Amino acid sequence: MTIVGAVDCGTNSIRLLVARRTDGVLTDVHREMLVVRLGEGVDATGRFTQGALERTRAALEDYAEIMRGHAVQAVRMVATSATRDAENRHVFFDMTREVLASVVEGSVAEVITGDEEARLSFAGAVGEFDPADGPFVVTDLGGGSTEVVLGVDGEVVAAKSVDIGCVRLTERVLASDPPTDEEVATAHEVARAELQAAFDAVPVERAATWVGVAGTMTTLAALAGDLPTYDAERIHRMRIPMDRLTQVCEGLVGMTRAQRAALGPMHPGRVDVIGGGSIVTLELAREFARRAGITDLVVSEKDILDGIALSA
Repeated sequence: MTIVGAVDCGTNSIRLLVARRTDGVLTDVHREMLVVRLGEGVDATGRFTQGALERTRAALEDYAEIMRGHAVQAVRMVATSATRDAENRHVFFDMTREVLASVVEGSVAEVITGDEEARLSFAGAVGEFDPADGPFVVTDLGGGSTEVVLGVDGEVVAAKSVDIGCVRLTERVLASDPPTDEEVATAHEVARAELQAAFDAVPVERAATWVGVAGTMTTLAALAGDLPTYDAERIHRMRIPMDRLTQVCEGLVGMTRAQRAALGPMHPGRVDVIGGGSIVTLELAREFARRAGITDLVVSEKDILDGIALSA
C-alpha cells in the first residue's frame, strides 16, 4: 500500500487527490477542488498573469500542507492545456518545484501532451464501469482543451486533444451577459470547427457509451438531476437523456451570470464559463448521436485525477 498525492492543474481549476493505492486500486483519503483560473487571458496574450500565478501558488501551498499531514509517499502533479501554451511557463514550474519539495523532494509539475491527458482521463473515468457497457468514448471537457478518447476492452485505441474548452471559448467569443444570439451562433461554429479534428482522429462510431468527466459535465449532471446542491455521490454514474441534456445546456447559455450564480449546484468559479462549456457539450452530443446513435450521457466523478494517482 502506498499513499499517493495527485494534483491536476488545468486552465480553470486545480484539484487534489490523496489516496491509498493497493494493487492498482485507489481508496480516497482526501479530494478537493479550487478554482484558480490559471489560464486567465492565456488564449489572448500567451502568458500567465501575476494574479493567476499567485492564486495557483496559494492553492498548491494548501495542498502541500494536506499531503504532508497524510504522510504522502509519492506525488505526481500534471499541468495541462494553459501550461502548454504559456510563454512564461518556467515561472510556474519553478514555483511548483519549490512548493512540492516540502512533500517529496524532487517533485515538479509535468506538462503532458494532449494525448497523454486523454489516456489518463480514460483510465480514471471508466475504472468502475461494467466492461459490457463498452466500448466507451470518454470526453474530458476542461477550461482550455477537450479530450476525446475511445477505449475498447479497457484499452485506449484512439485519442485526440483539441484546443477548445469552457474558458477558452468564453474568452474568445462570449463577451456579453447574457450572450447575444450572434455570439452563441459563432461559439457553436468555433466549437464545431475545433472538435472536428477529434472526430477525424477518433472513430467514435464504434462507441456504445459516452462518459463525460470534469467540472462542466458534473455540474450539468447536478442540474439535469434537479439536485438542490452539488452531491458527488449522486452525480457519479448519473445517466442523462440527450433531450434533458440539451434543455439544461441551452438554458444555461441563455442565462445571465447572476441567474447561473443562483443555481444551487453551481460553483462560483464556473458561473462565467459554464455557458461556453454547455456549447461544447451540445456539439459533442450532436455528433455522438449522429455518428454512434448514442442517446444518453453518463457522467463520472472519476477522471484524470484518478488516472494521475494510479500512475504516481
